[in-house]
Amino acid sequence: MRDRLCSKVGCSREAVATLTYDYGDQMAAIGPLGRFGDPHAHDLCASHTDRLSVPRGWVVVRHETLRA
Repeated sequence: MRDRLCSKVGCSREAVATLTYDYGDQMAAIGPLGRFGDPHAHDLCASHTDRLSVPRGWVVVRHETLRA
């Protein structure tokens, strides 16, 4: 199995998180890398995950992995 790469143009780093948008609610949700690629989601590397910005008025929901 090949590792998934960041969806950002020109980035070749390994993806660590998955980003989805809900345009109706003006919300972006980012969480752990999904098990499978989704054509309606964006896989991001750690750098792009940390630097994520959204339009003014939007909400960002960050789902953290549960740790024991």
